Amino acid sequence: MTVDTPFASPPRISILVSDLSKQGAGRWGGAVRTFLLAQALERLGAQVTIYGFIFGDDPAEPTVGNFPIVTVPGAYYPEFIRRSRELLRHLDTDIIYALRPKATTLGLALWHKRRTGCPIILDIDDWELSWHGGDRFRYRPSLKQLARDILKPKGALRYPDHPLYLRWMEAQVSKADAVTVHTGFLQDRFGGVNVPNGKDTDLFNPEGYDTQLSREVHGFSKYRILMFPGAPRPYKGIEDVLKALDLLNREELRLVIVGGSPYDDYDQDLRRRWGRWIIQLPPQPVTKMPFVVAGADIIVVPQRETPAALAQFPLKLTDGMSMAKPILATQVGDIPEILQGAGYLVAPEAPEAIAQQINWILEHPEEARQRGALARQRCVEHYSLDAMSHLLAKVIQSLPLSPHG
Repeated sequence: MTVDTPFASPPRISILVSDLSKQGAGRWGGAVRTFLLAQALERLGAQVTIYGFIFGDDPAEPTVGNFPIVTVPGAYYPEFIRRSRELLRHLDTDIIYALRPKATTLGLALWHKRRTGCPIILDIDDWELSWHGGDRFRYRPSLKQLARDILKPKGALRYPDHPLYLRWMEAQVSKADAVTVHTGFLQDRFGGVNVPNGKDTDLFNPEGYDTQLSREVHGFSKYRILMFPGAPRPYKGIEDVLKALDLLNREELRLVIVGGSPYDDYDQDLRRRWGRWIIQLPPQPVTKMPFVVAGADIIVVPQRETPAALAQFPLKLTDGMSMAKPILATQVGDIPEILQGAGYLVAPEAPEAIAQQINWILEHPEEARQRGALARQRCVEHYSLDAMSHLLAKVIQSLPLSPHG
């Protein structure tokens, strides 16, 4: 696929990421927004390079694509200024694609634009301030606390992505030449073009995988499997599914969780409380996820209605859709629009309704199969990497001509 652009040759696009460590954008083997954008842009013929900082641990080793990745060790202020200059010296690009409105991404992109005129696309795939109280966030320290936050070697205000700086950077969103988002919630808040996360529907194709073999390899053969193919967090509603399993009390049912929380011991707490229902698999590279998903009877996406959930596009939803699995999800955010009758919906935080729908799906296998097939069709048409590429082509075409072109 090719696209007309204001450039004489395929554009060089630099994706600028805040943290490319194993706990940052590098987690899940590349199955996050950074690498989905890179794959979609590559399908347009763009030359994509990923740039970013490494905060805390080793750089990740993505298992998708073959993109050049340039990293610089992250640092606190004032050392961060020097590290930023070092990263910007590597940039040789027609377009900067800054991921999220942060000092570590949009801030650097604006700095580079002032010197070169290089156009900026800003991608917003999460509402960062929602983790810090959202619009209620206030930074009102005492003088003593302010001094500590500034002067201590790791004082709070020395961290480049402190929520105060996040608020400041949100005020700079309009300075980007284009904005992309991936949910209606974020589009309502920040504007821009809605570019939902695409799925590699060739990789995630049920015709390429043996369901029974997957069940045998992963130890599912004795059970009817509900699967949550991601890391559990409170807003993702896993507890509601486990409460539904308590209500059903059917020994043949199990909930498979793929991966664990990279932030805390929440998944361990789930196992302490509901261990009888849980099978937990280690994190899987994206290339192996279709084989894992192939073994599921139902994919569950039980999001709760919180700002964090509303701001995110649940990748596990398209995992199941692309693999033609029955989807049991909640009426939260964009999920009803994404599925449009190609799944089963219940209200959020409703274990009784989840239990009823689990029974219904298992007792009506032909209907469930038909909805799964419809879900795959919708995924190919609207939520594939090709669909993502078409939307990005229009964004690129809207950009002003760069001096680099």
